[in-house]
Amino acid sequence: MSLEERIQQVNQKIEDACRRSNRHRDDVNVIAVTKYVSLETTGSVLDHGLEHIGENRWQDAQAKWEAFGQQGTWHFIGHLQTNKVKDVIGKFRYIHSLDRLSLAKELDKKAASLGIQVETFLQVNISGEESKYGLQPEQASSFLRDIRSFNNLKVVGLMTMAPHEEDPELTRPVFRGLRELRDQLNGQALTAEPLTELSMGMSNDFEVAIEEGATWVRLGSILVGKEEGSRWA
Repeated sequence: MSLEERIQQVNQKIEDACRRSNRHRDDVNVIAVTKYVSLETTGSVLDHGLEHIGENRWQDAQAKWEAFGQQGTWHFIGHLQTNKVKDVIGKFRYIHSLDRLSLAKELDKKAASLGIQVETFLQVNISGEESKYGLQPEQASSFLRDIRSFNNLKVVGLMTMAPHEEDPELTRPVFRGLRELRDQLNGQALTAEPLTELSMGMSNDFEVAIEEGATWVRLGSILVGKEEGSRWA
């Protein structure tokens, strides 16, 4: 299947999920996750009008960003080591994986030195899987209080990863839990502006995530494919 055909197929699935949940299609943003594809394919993704690019590691993203960084909007969606902040700050508009105070401090410090504000998502481990990064849900409110004085960080929403399930319907409680947590946090008025964004849903389960309120879905193989033989894989 060609990239154009995959884009059409994904758009149809998103429209159908929005229709089922009485949502507007414009409320759902697609991040094309390019970590498993080549430089050439990443360029083609941008040429096909997919504006948002997601990468997990700077080592894999560097060549792509140097080639195409002025095109589109770049999202860092993987676990971010504190010592890698210097590499991604100012290049990636959004950081989806804020999960600890040491990282918040480093992001704030580096953003301040550049005179910018970085938009972040709190990564929350809703599923409770030991293999996944993220704050525990009960830690989120105290974490937001701890970083209230970090003027160069703007928390725009929450991010989570659901377990990979054969039946995507089984992921629904995870996505619903993230939405409910966001609403609870907004009720506590812990941020200068309400948290509006939910980064959740991947190739296997994005339709369920949309039905539960996702505003950003992170799509790799179903959208851009996967090139096992490339050095980016």
